[in-house]
Amino acid sequence: MKFTKMQGIGNDYVYVNCFEEKVEDPSALAIQVSDRHFGIGSDGLILICPSEVADCEMAMYNADGSRGEMCGNGVRCVGKYMYDYGLTDKTEITVETLAGIKTLQLFVENGKVAKVRVDMGSPILTPAEIPVVAEGDKAVDEPILVDGKEYHMTCVSMGNPHAVVYVDDVDNLPIEEIGPKFESHERFPRRVNTEFVKVLDRHTVQMRVWERGSAETLACGTGACAVAVSCILNGLTEDEVTVKLLGGDLEIQWDQEKNKVYMTGPATVVFDGELK
Repeated sequence: MKFTKMQGIGNDYVYVNCFEEKVEDPSALAIQVSDRHFGIGSDGLILICPSEVADCEMAMYNADGSRGEMCGNGVRCVGKYMYDYGLTDKTEITVETLAGIKTLQLFVENGKVAKVRVDMGSPILTPAEIPVVAEGDKAVDEPILVDGKEYHMTCVSMGNPHAVVYVDDVDNLPIEEIGPKFESHERFPRRVNTEFVKVLDRHTVQMRVWERGSAETLACGTGACAVAVSCILNGLTEDEVTVKLLGGDLEIQWDQEKNKVYMTGPATVVFDGELK
């Protein structure tokens, strides 16, 4: 089976072109290829498949084999793959995901896609739809007790659930201890991705992310979008935010008039290979 390893600001996946390849058990394959010692090494597996409603379909699996609804960094790489590997000659394409159809604008330099702007759609703020157990019509600055300590979270779904928590020190946060406790907390029926955030100024924030099914990753595109929405809801930033992640920066805009979130960032091929 031929594959391509790609990364979006350090959020790396193994990509398989299912226009040409057939994957029988994607969950098992995701576990196999994600292993950084005995496999290829990645945050998961993404299949690029034919679609009846879009230019292609993105089927995304986490490192533990669980299916994910959406991956912002992953979908940018799908756009780059479609163009760079000759599956399309368009610079605006649509991608079918479990979180709906996403529209991608491809920025081409020297015949290759350098960065991608993704229409991530409208943020979901209704607790039951995220889902999170909370009172009221939004979970904004909502208290939550984790391991005996009270935190405040703002919950947003960008097709997958996120809890945004503000902290004073992102760099020294014991994320390996606290991340799993948020992920499996009883208030999140489908588990949750947790973003720990420090606001640097009205246009810039810093974050680390604990992703359900993958532990800490260098970047999370949907998480960066959720963080920007959360910051705006809490009055902490303007509508355009640079989100600084361990793997690099993403530019996020929440157009509140259209109620659309746009994410712009790079996409990079690491290498091509073949799994025997």
